[in-house]
Amino acid sequence: MVYKILDSGIEGHRFDFYVLSAAPVEVIQSALEGIIPADHIYGTEFRYNASGEIDMIVRATAGYGKVAALDQLQAKLQIGPDHIVYVGDGSSDIHAMLHVNVRDGFTIAVSERKHVAQIAKRTVLSDNALAVLVPILENIVGWQRPQIREFFESHGFLIQEWDSVRTDWLTLRPASSLYSQAAPEATRL
Repeated sequence: MVYKILDSGIEGHRFDFYVLSAAPVEVIQSALEGIIPADHIYGTEFRYNASGEIDMIVRATAGYGKVAALDQLQAKLQIGPDHIVYVGDGSSDIHAMLHVNVRDGFTIAVSERKHVAQIAKRTVLSDNALAVLVPILENIVGWQRPQIREFFESHGFLIQEWDSVRTDWLTLRPASSLYSQAAPEATRL
């Protein structure tokens, strides 16, 4: 559904939807068959020997491999780096998210994994993949909440809950005994 909505366009905006996955390309193409065209899916590619075993890796689309795939897509589509929206959920997305952010693109995390959520410009948590459209509609299209709710309803979905929060991640530990002994002496000076 996300692909169909983005492919049909959103009021004055055009989006091309691609999948960059660290998984084998055959697995992703099979999982997304009939949903996303095979030529819009980039994954790890292998060369197989006569017995069907992996002979060698042709392309690794993980880590920096996603950055290379993004750069290829950007050149192919002839778009500026600031027109890239990247959605990621794991450690294999970190290099690509940093690359997109540095070049003024827009990044969205779809998991609570701290290392990904801290890098992304927005984080969306939902059981429905369509939720990733919310920051796109807000930050790129420039819509307010009423327009976004109306948009989802026009596609047969009701936004039941919508909470926006700012999250602080803290790790606290007991102060060392050396520090706690030194503190009283410092106050006597």
